[in-house]
Amino acid sequence: AYDQQLAELYAEIFAPVQGPKAGKQLHLMKPDEFVAQVREGSQLVALDIRTPGETLFFTANVPGHMAIPMAELFQPEQLAQLPTDRPIVVMCKSGTRAAAVTTALRQIGFVKAYSLKGGFKGLSAYLGPKEANMPLGPKTAGR
Repeated sequence: AYDQQLAELYAEIFAPVQGPKAGKQLHLMKPDEFVAQVREGSQLVALDIRTPGETLFFTANVPGHMAIPMAELFQPEQLAQLPTDRPIVVMCKSGTRAAAVTTALRQIGFVKAYSLKGGFKGLSAYLGPKEANMPLGPKTAGR
């Protein structure tokens, strides 16, 4: 058996996800759009949901960065740290976990939650090795 009420909610969430605009409807943010918003000084939150082991050496170096592992994110004290009035860009290694977490966050009321498409791998590929290891902020030179 399954939860019919929850299934109906997901049916409503995913009904518009069709065709070439599916990524936007799933709230996927491409690396170039993320970089542009950071450089413009947008007041977004970059939420890194990787494990502490994954963030030990490599993490986001952007204004508004938060690191809360996925396994802990949905605890009340962690959710209380997230803003409801600003965009939250969820990040993981490849984007898979971030997509699931973004869907869940949107379902519980964080309507400005987005998933970084391709995760840190996509962001690094977009920026290139030199720029990917530099602070990314409004004063960083344009690409």
